[in-house]
Amino acid sequence: MSATPASRADVDAGTAADVPAPLGDAAPAADTPPADVEIVDVPDVRVHHPSDLLGMVLSALGIALVLVLATYAHNTTSGVAEDVQGFATLLNRILFVPRRGLEGFVTIAVPLAVITELAFRRLGRQLLEGLIAAFAAVVLNVAVIWAIETFGSEELIIGMAIRSGGEWKVVLPGYVALLVGLLTVVGPRGRRRTVKWSWNLLWFAVGVLLITAGVSLPGLVVSFLIGRVTGLAVRYLSGVVSERAYGDSLVAGVRRAGIEPVRLLRVADETTPQDAPGLDGDQAARALTRSTDHRLYELTTRDGQELDLVVVDGDRQVVGMLTRLWRSLRMRGIEGRSVVSLRQAAERAALLAYAARAAGVRTPRLLSMAEADDSMLLVQERPDRAVPLGDLDSEQLTDEVLQEIWAQLQLAHDAGIAHRSLTSDVLLVEMVVGRPIVWLTSWEQGDVASSELARRMDTTQLLALLALRVGATRALDSAAAVLPDEHIAAIGPLLQMITLPRLTRDEMRVNKKVLAELRSALVAHLPEADVAPQQLVRFGARTVLTILVPIVAIVFVITSINVDEITSALSKGDWRWTVVAFALGLVTLFGAALAFVAFSPVKLPFWRATLVQTAATFVGLAAPAGIGPAALNLRMLTRRGVSTSLAAATVALVQVSQFVVTLALLLVLSLASGSNESALPISPGVLFAIGIVAALVASGLLVPKVRQWVLAKTMPTLRQTWPRLIEVLGQPWRLALAVSGNLLMTLGFIFAFDASLAAFGQEASLIQVALVYLAGNTAGALVPTPGGMGTIELALATALTTTTGINAGIATSVAVLFRVATYWLRIPIGWAAMRYLQKTGEL
Repeated sequence: MSATPASRADVDAGTAADVPAPLGDAAPAADTPPADVEIVDVPDVRVHHPSDLLGMVLSALGIALVLVLATYAHNTTSGVAEDVQGFATLLNRILFVPRRGLEGFVTIAVPLAVITELAFRRLGRQLLEGLIAAFAAVVLNVAVIWAIETFGSEELIIGMAIRSGGEWKVVLPGYVALLVGLLTVVGPRGRRRTVKWSWNLLWFAVGVLLITAGVSLPGLVVSFLIGRVTGLAVRYLSGVVSERAYGDSLVAGVRRAGIEPVRLLRVADETTPQDAPGLDGDQAARALTRSTDHRLYELTTRDGQELDLVVVDGDRQVVGMLTRLWRSLRMRGIEGRSVVSLRQAAERAALLAYAARAAGVRTPRLLSMAEADDSMLLVQERPDRAVPLGDLDSEQLTDEVLQEIWAQLQLAHDAGIAHRSLTSDVLLVEMVVGRPIVWLTSWEQGDVASSELARRMDTTQLLALLALRVGATRALDSAAAVLPDEHIAAIGPLLQMITLPRLTRDEMRVNKKVLAELRSALVAHLPEADVAPQQLVRFGARTVLTILVPIVAIVFVITSINVDEITSALSKGDWRWTVVAFALGLVTLFGAALAFVAFSPVKLPFWRATLVQTAATFVGLAAPAGIGPAALNLRMLTRRGVSTSLAAATVALVQVSQFVVTLALLLVLSLASGSNESALPISPGVLFAIGIVAALVASGLLVPKVRQWVLAKTMPTLRQTWPRLIEVLGQPWRLALAVSGNLLMTLGFIFAFDASLAAFGQEASLIQVALVYLAGNTAGALVPTPGGMGTIELALATALTTTTGINAGIATSVAVLFRVATYWLRIPIGWAAMRYLQKTGEL
């Protein structure tokens, strides 16, 4: 039987029936008590608002930002404070009430007014929460003052202090933190008049305090944010009274939507207690709650209709907004949205439902909408005989069912609509007179006028979902029966975990081979199809590290530099050592070329190999440390006819040999330093830390899973390089040449680092210099930033200060000079070598 869905004519014929009742139209007797309505529900008396948690985190980050600005932007903060406090003298003459009297009045009057109103309203719990928040704010405020005075730098103390009696005194007004914490817990200013006037009075007192020089601007902001942190923390931990629509309010909202209910049955979801009596729901209803995360009720009307009531709650919009924002920022092809309010979310869901149904997609018809308290109500028809795809047995998934699923999605795509969250819960299947009928539900995350990439992601999601149920080959065949070849070919680059919804990803982690099987099936079906993964993520952990680590390194360099000490060191040094360091940096290129020539399976001109190593200094700008030379070495070998597998083995052997020679040299120098009668060049504390790390590594290897992970990471490289290593060992001169080249490269960097020390007039033993360079360079290269940018400088400076006791500012300057001489100045030469090799066809 054909899998063609309902025709456009069928849809057009039902268009008039699809028009819902206008939003807000009142039905008769909408406000009458619902005594004749049966409600089976579990209301949430108190809810934990994600917005409170978000506000608490942002306030804490705000405190940290203010402390940083007070330390490093002291001139700016003090300038703002001076501008404001310029009115202090004039205001003190105008005010007929002393500032301290005003503070005392506010501190007493505001809590008294709020507590009195809460007591009269018998809101004992809220009163207790407010007092706890106020007390916690005062305690935290005192703790912050103590921490600043005890651990803060001189700049921070001055930034948070005022001048009193000729001395700097840290002032964080405790009454501000107390009142802000109390008023935050009590609720928004529009709810109670005492709260509104208390906020106004507090703002007036704060303004007077600031411009009469009673507090610094950073100190005032920190106290205010401390109150917000404690108030929001108490609100989130204790919860607030739910403003969701339940009971009478829910029934009144349904009536305003033009529906007269007689029964409302809550469908069990993740938020309802497992032992709650009476909560049920058919398979389709439970799937709908899982796919939308909204409350769902089975609604029975006065005339016997069975409908679904979807309740969208306002307090849950923060999480959805943050999730959408994060995905739109991180992933390509996902448009950012301005949906931030409850009404906008509901209207968007309605728009997608109407658009999908108008396109001919079989989706539940939206009948009407209404608003009740902090909830939006959507009444829609119920596909009560349908079963979610995930609940079907494999034998029930016939080819006809699969083709009907693809046909429904194709209808949406033909109209420019993308679903963006296709899981086994949004696809419902029912049998009507022996013919499969497929429903496509839950369009809240979808897009109208969607991009081509969004529709390709839909196709990929559905293909992966069906492959988990019926296998990769059969799923691809079902898609090919409905979709054109160009749409099938476009799936290949998107077969990645990141394109799949969370539910499908969880299933895919259990069946890890499905994606690989899909790629193989796609190539078998279309041999010319490209299955190389497309870059969908704008940034990941590596990108964040690439941006963050150099920033941290720059901040470290700026804050540790002492201009006077560096000037003094330069006056004792000799700038000609910088030229020596640069020349030694160039020598390392010859050492790298020697090792490459020694391990090469074909004869390589030494001069060309040296040019390749030089060009790698330019490529290193866009690749982590060590990756640039490896890529160019591989390219040179393959251009000279070496097979890819043999070239990869040779490059891997070059890198392994460099690592082994570095570790061996580090071990020899460590033993040499330990046998010396002088003090150890490394402090006992550092050696103790290294011992702890070694013990942890050894202990971890005793765990079978850790040992298996290490073997899985190391054995492929060993298997790849072992045959080539055996061949090289049969020619001792090659091995000797390779070791000599690696030693020349490593010793060249060591002597260049020693020359950088001499340029600043500093001295250290050669063993100390070697240990500092080898340890610092190895540690810095572990973080995958381009060329080790930032991380190597930071690691070298830290190691130099720890090992030799040289001032941190001078050590940082030495590390920067070394990197300039051996990395940055070689980049223009590398660019010229790269251009030459490209012109000659070597690369």
